[in-house]
This record gives sequence, structure tokens and C-alpha cells, in this order.
Amino acid sequence: MKANTRREFLADIGRGMLIGSVGSSLALDLGFSSAFAGEESSRLTFGELEPLVSALQETPLNKLQTMLVSKLNSGTDLQTLVSAAALANARSFGGQDYIGFHTFMALAPAYQMTRELPTELKPLPVLKVLYRNTAQIQDTDSQHHEILHPVKPLTLPDNTAGGPLLQAATRSADFDKAEGTFAALAQGPVDEAFNELQYAIQDELNVHRVVLSWRAWAMLELAGQKHAHTLLRQSVRFCVNSEQNLEKYHRQPSKIRTVLPMLLDQYSLLSKPLGKRKAEDAWVESLARTIYRSNPEQAADAAAAALAEGFDPEAVGEAISLASNALVLHDQGRTKAFPDKPLGSVHGDSVGVHASDSANAWRNIARVSNKRNTIASLIVGAYHTAVGRYNSKLNELPYPLQDQLEQVTAQDPKQLLQEAEAAIRNQDQSRAAAVIHQYGTLEHNARPVFDLLLRYATSEDGALHAEKYYCTVKEEFQNTRPAFRWRQLVALARVTASEYGKPSPGYAEACDLLRINT
Repeated sequence: MKANTRREFLADIGRGMLIGSVGSSLALDLGFSSAFAGEESSRLTFGELEPLVSALQETPLNKLQTMLVSKLNSGTDLQTLVSAAALANARSFGGQDYIGFHTFMALAPAYQMTRELPTELKPLPVLKVLYRNTAQIQDTDSQHHEILHPVKPLTLPDNTAGGPLLQAATRSADFDKAEGTFAALAQGPVDEAFNELQYAIQDELNVHRVVLSWRAWAMLELAGQKHAHTLLRQSVRFCVNSEQNLEKYHRQPSKIRTVLPMLLDQYSLLSKPLGKRKAEDAWVESLARTIYRSNPEQAADAAAAALAEGFDPEAVGEAISLASNALVLHDQGRTKAFPDKPLGSVHGDSVGVHASDSANAWRNIARVSNKRNTIASLIVGAYHTAVGRYNSKLNELPYPLQDQLEQVTAQDPKQLLQEAEAAIRNQDQSRAAAVIHQYGTLEHNARPVFDLLLRYATSEDGALHAEKYYCTVKEEFQNTRPAFRWRQLVALARVTASEYGKPSPGYAEACDLLRINT
């Protein structure tokens, strides 16, 4: 280790005296990190955002919300807070902590939710997720044991495609090799690095693997492309960690590793242009039903065949989304109670919510990727959705059930919204689904329904999934044809009724500080 210079030594002494005298929170506000000179060379730092990033790691939890509201009142915007929180999360966890990466994946959705709220309520979804973020960092002492550090790029072979190189590196289960490979790839254009990353993402079927990749890409809109390597490398580490677990627990890799290249070759998909063929409602419904009812290999084949026939990738993605939505509507509910997830509940890490978030991620990745990954993402997305169906116990009939529909007689939109809210507060999933189905059948304006469900996506904990799933449904509703789109809101109503009753930690304090009457 390099010895400190006299200047560094004196700076460390001065910094230590300052932090000791004024406390870490104020010191961080003044731009001082608690890291000392000898640590800085091995610490990943973030320029002008560093004081705020460190504050989000180190401010005591009982002072966090006060600090955040003070920042807002002094002119710091929500986008900056979310960006700093994303970097604090990435540096602390590197995509390797369960609650940590769930919290990261909730950050961009929380910010998206602010765009739909009145001015005085906008901070709430962000503040509750930032509270969760700092709580997990400090609960795991990750502010003192950070995962991400500066990484030296490897020298890669000339004239070798980056995606297969990264895929081989992650399959090697070697963090240094995979990190060094991706660091080299990340020196090029950001979109190319993201496309090369997808080879590794497509190797296994795991909701967190694909959603983390998508949410990291989406975060670039807020944090900026200069932080692309930091945000995207979380997925590299997730993939390596997954590979290590395959070895540790003597598990076989997913069959998708052979199914995907086989289908790409069988249908000559990479030699054909992306199709623009429009799909009728009946065709989309039929493909969705096929994906829902088939085994994973058959579902992947159906998606590949549709793409080979020239159908627009958007239509194929829509069918995958509807198949995953069906998993929410057919879900039996939990047959065993867990903390914050009682018997019969369908929120959190349920088969339907997970499938819907995965389908949304695969569909979004397909939109922003090159041709190869547009095709591959949809094939893997269909396979992934069918895995959820094949491994779950589901009701034969979907929500809403006929007997519940017959009990909904109101037609006035305001009355229906009141009945929906009452069902949510009674945690009556079936009733909530039936009322929203009736509302949609009558072709009332969807915005008041979103406003109702947004309120609970903001206040409730949702077992780590409330923000993501709300935004999944919002996007899928917008990107689904009128004949089917209300199924998305029916599913969200059901999940909202399931998650009601467990307010998110930090939410009440944020309301008090913002003087919001709940």
C-alpha cells in the first residue's frame, strides 16, 4: 500500500476532526466523505454527486427523511436524489443483495410515479424507496463493505464479437474476468455495451436478472450515460453470482442456452429483416393462449415462428405480456403464509407479478436493442413466461369470477371507484377485480382508476414490488390494444387488494415532514 503523503495525512486528520465535531450528516452536506485518503484510490466515486451518494449511505436512518426534505426545500430535485440513490445502491451491493437489487429496481419506477402525482405528493414514492435503500445499506453494513470498486479493463482479442466473449466470461463464474471483459466493452458506445450484455442476460431465466438489466438501462435517462458502466455492471456480477450458484448447488444450466441458438438457426431469424406484419386481435389472443398453455420450449418456438412469419415484434411482445397477465388473473394465491405475504395473497414475488415484470423487461429490451437482441429477447421472454406457468398451481378460471361479476350492478364511474376502494381496503381481491372489470367494460376513463391504484402503490410496501408492478401495468396498458388492455388494470386491482394493509416503512414520516394529511 502506498504511504500517505504529509498533505494526505493532515487532510485525513482534519477530516476526522470535522466529522467528529459536526457529525457525519453535516460533514457530508459540506462535501466531505468519511473515506480517508488511503481509501480513495480504491473507492468508486461519482464526482459532484459523491457527497450526496455518501450521505445516502451514511446518514443515520432516523435523520434521513429530514435530510432529504431539507435537500428538496433547498433546491435539489427528485431526479438528482434518485440518481444518487441508484449509485449508492450499485456501489454498496453490486447487484448481489436481494433486497438491495429489488430496491434499485424500484427507483426508476418511483420516479415515474412522481410524474402522475399532484405537486405536493410527488416526493412520496421517491422518499419511501430512498428510505428502503438506506435502511438496507445500513442493515447490511454495506456502506463499510462496498461491492463495486474501480475495475481495470482487459485487453480483448481483435475482431471478436463482444457479446459471446462476455457470455463466456460470465459462464466461467470468474468475477474478475467478467468484470474486466465488460469494462473493456463499456469503453465503446453505451448502446453497444448494453447489447453485448444481453448475451449473458439471456443465459438463464430469472426475473431479477432481466429486470435488473432493464431498470439499469432505464436509469441512464435519469443518472446520465457517464454512469452507464457502474449501473450496467451490476448485471454482470448478478450473472457471475448466478453461475457460481449453479456450481455450488450442482444445478444444471437452463435449457434456453440450447433452445435459443437452435431456434435462431432453425428459422434463419438473423438473416431476415424484422417483420412489420400487423396482427389482428384474434391472432394476438391465440398466441398469448399458446404461450400460456405450452411448455417453455413450445412457447419459445411459437414466438420464433411468429417472428419468422414476419409479424411485428410489438405484436409478439403484446402476446407475451397478455400471457404473463393471465398468470396474475389465474393465480391461486399463496398456499403458505410468509411475513407480509399472508395466505391467499398474490402480491410481491408471486408467479403473476414476477411474470409480468419479466415480460415488461423483455419487451422493453427488445425495443431498445439491435435486431439480434430484439428477436432473442422475445423468444426468451416467451420461454420465461411459460416457465412460470409450468411451475405453478393456477385456477382454471381467471379473475374476475362470474359470481362476483353478477354482484357488481353499479354503472356510475364514481360509485364504481368507491366500491373498488372499499374492496381494496377489505383486501377482497375478487371483488376489486370484478369492480374494475365492470368499470372497463363500460368504457369509463382509465385515469381515475390509475389515480386510485397509484395512491396505494405509493403508500403500501407491496413486499418490494409495488412500484415496479404499478409501472409495469401502466406501460402494458398503454401498449396493449383496447380489446385486452383492461385485463392489466383488473390484475393491478387484485394485487393492490392483496398488498393493502402493510404501509411502507418511512412513508408516514415522509407525510409528516411534507405536512400531508393521510
